This record gives sequence, C-alpha cells and structure tokens, in this order.
Amino acid sequence: MKIALFGKVYKVQAHYSLLTSILEVMQEIGLEVSIFAPFYEQIQVKLPLDSFDTFNEIDECNPDLLVTIGGDGTLLHSIKHTKRGEIPVLGINTGRLGFLTSTNKDEIRETFEAIKQKKYYIEKRSILLLKSEDKLFGEWNFALNECTVMKSESTSMITVHAYIDGEFLNSYWGDGLIISTPTGSTGYSLSCGGPIIIPNSKTLIITPIAPHNLSIRPIVLTDDKVVHLRVEGRSDHFLCTLDARSTNVSFNKELTLHKAPFHLKMVRLRSHSFYGTIRQKLMWGADRRNNKK
Repeated sequence: MKIALFGKVYKVQAHYSLLTSILEVMQEIGLEVSIFAPFYEQIQVKLPLDSFDTFNEIDECNPDLLVTIGGDGTLLHSIKHTKRGEIPVLGINTGRLGFLTSTNKDEIRETFEAIKQKKYYIEKRSILLLKSEDKLFGEWNFALNECTVMKSESTSMITVHAYIDGEFLNSYWGDGLIISTPTGSTGYSLSCGGPIIIPNSKTLIITPIAPHNLSIRPIVLTDDKVVHLRVEGRSDHFLCTLDARSTNVSFNKELTLHKAPFHLKMVRLRSHSFYGTIRQKLMWGADRRNNKK
C-alpha cells in the first residue's frame, strides 16, 4: 500500500520525534511512503523517500491514502492534494482539539496496522463549492467546513441578502453569515449557535454571525439547494472565507454556493465514531449526573 504524507513546515521541529517514529512504524509495517516535498526538506531524516509538491507529482506517486500530520487546519489545507476527493484522507492529530484529525499520537502503530489490514471504513464528506464572477479563490474554490461572509471592519455591520434556488430567503443584518456543510457544523457555525449535524445528512446550514435581530435563527437546507448571496455595507469591501483561506471582496460582487460534484473521503478506524468524538472532544451532553461512582 502506498501512503502520501502531508504536513505544514512551520510545525516540524516541535514534532520531530513523533515524525521520526511515524516513518519508522510505516516502514516496519511495509507501507510505501511519499512525502510532501517542503515537509520532507524540513524533517531532514536520513530515509530515502519519494516526494511530491504539485498536483501532477502526487498523481505520479499514485497513493492509496493521504495521511496528514498536525491539527484540523493541516487536514483542511491538504484537501487540494486529494485529486478532488479521489484519494482518501486520514488525519493524525498533533494539535489541540483535533476533531477531524481523530487519530491520536498514542495510536500510531495500531492505526497503520489497521490500514495495512484494511480494517477501516470511508466516510464521504460533502464539499462546498463557491462560484464568483472573478474566481476569488482560483481553482481551489471549495471548502470542507464552511464559507463565511463577514464585515471587514469593526465599526459597522453588513447586510447579507440570501436567496435559495432564486427565491428570496432573508436579509441578515449583523456581522455576517456562515454557510456550512455537516462537517463544518461542529466548527464556526456551532460557536455561533448552529446545530450539530451528522456527517452524512446531506444538508447545508445557514448560520448568522451576531445578528441584529432576536428573531433570526440558523436554518437547515437540503444540500441540493443553490445559495446566492449579495452583500451590502458602509465600507469598501467585506471578507469572504473558505475554511482557513480568506480574501477581501468589493460589495458589487455576488456569490453563489452549492454542493461540489465530488466528496472528500475520510478514513475512520472502526473503533472511532462521530458520536463518540463529539462526546469526548466537544464534551457534548456532559453532565456530572452521568458519572459512575
């Protein structure tokens, strides 16, 4: 089995010993490894490994699996190397929460042995696609978690006019609006009062950010809907984000969002589950009355 290894270069030194042990375990088990070139240069290990940097290079490596080392942000950043969802992704968490990167540092050998023996399953996660007149994010115009539009200055709110399949939904007065996938429902949307949605629910969530109206609440749509946004405000521009990437947008631009024609394939060990993760990492339903004495 061929594994592509991805990580962010600025975090390498802090996890050098972990990276070394991961590579040793993978080689002991008999996995072929290709590594993200900038990451490989920083690690400076004395192991002869193939490397990739561009989309074409990872295509030549032809990996069965992409493994990310870091936090959820690292996994989000790796998506552009998955050949639009063709390569399954497994995240090893070296950060803090690690909601998407569910494999912990102390599960390394167990994890790769399970991968070698194919004792895992694939979760298909929907992707959000953004269309705009001038291609704000180029060819990488998709997000696993969410797209947000928000004010770029702290002095005044913005107004976001939202339409669903061409029909007017609402005008949101406030700091902005989040359009989230089920995967993103446990991220920014959740912190703004949005619901937790299970990964395969085929939905989109629209969550207002600090709305200036007590009657405004999040709404859940089926993911076959097309969301069209038009933004107004007193400044020259607003901020648009796709996951961890952001850009300033002038108010005369219009945005269209819908589900992408491909999914992200996330690798899950059979011992992991979505419900267990939200209980353990988000403390969902935590109540001292449930503790056994």
